[in-house]
Amino acid sequence: MSGEPALRAEELVKDYGKTRALSGVTLQVEPGEVFGFIGPNGAGKSTTIRIMLDLLRPTSGTVEVLGRRPRKGGPDLRRRIGYLPGELVLPPKRKAGEYLAHLAKLRAGAGADLIEPLAKRFGLDLDKPIKSLSKGNKQKVGVTQAFMHRPELLILDEPTSGLDPLLQQEVMALVHEAVAGGSTVFMSSHVLSEVEEIAGRVGILRAGKMVDISSIDDLRSRAGQWVELRFASPVSAEEFTRLPGLSEVEVTDHRVTCLLQGEPNALLKTAARHHVVGWSAKDRDLEELFLDFYRTEEATDVR
Repeated sequence: MSGEPALRAEELVKDYGKTRALSGVTLQVEPGEVFGFIGPNGAGKSTTIRIMLDLLRPTSGTVEVLGRRPRKGGPDLRRRIGYLPGELVLPPKRKAGEYLAHLAKLRAGAGADLIEPLAKRFGLDLDKPIKSLSKGNKQKVGVTQAFMHRPELLILDEPTSGLDPLLQQEVMALVHEAVAGGSTVFMSSHVLSEVEEIAGRVGILRAGKMVDISSIDDLRSRAGQWVELRFASPVSAEEFTRLPGLSEVEVTDHRVTCLLQGEPNALLKTAARHHVVGWSAKDRDLEELFLDFYRTEEATDVR
């Protein structure tokens, strides 16, 4: 399989009657990378994931997972994937340990040796019936079953949902370990700080369309900085509002505040014409940039 993408989707369309859930989604995930998949509720993230796993069939378009079509991959392909759904459904009457052992048997014993270590790591009581577990403890069962067989590809839909902050960090540590062991991770999450921390690239989905696919580093550079300049005497607003790369410029007598996106050269040259008595610059949060994508009424598709 060397050289083939771990995941590839081309022009995916999914219609539910007259409602179009996906409109030509195209993306590619390379082996060994962590790809973040984000977007607001209803954007089509879970629909895309279910198509990748052959839990749904697309109206049109194609998907390949680990070099194979999901529809034709069968049990051999599924054994190579670890999947944590966003809406976890577990058998209520079985004990957590019994359920995980059953999954290991279905996978020809793969992962049986990691059930107890992972349960200990997450503080999961394997002897409790699943119906008695809290939402957080059920999520621990879901995380364990996804990781325990050391899959080549992990598809994680909101993996830290219901977990406390310490266990959220433990899940992120598991992702790091899986990638270090050669796995590929496709992760959908509403926790944007998690995506920023762990993903190399991010795909942003809005209203069933891919509106951007970029590296985290590129997104950081595009997010920009909030800049404040303070002067010894009043300055003209016109000098700064017309500068390239500046937006949300506010000038009040001795002070200029603005959002800088791109190089600061023009801003610094203009400021240097005056007596600068103080300045500050703060990187803009990526969450603010992501919200820009969600608010935009018209966005360019990534093809």
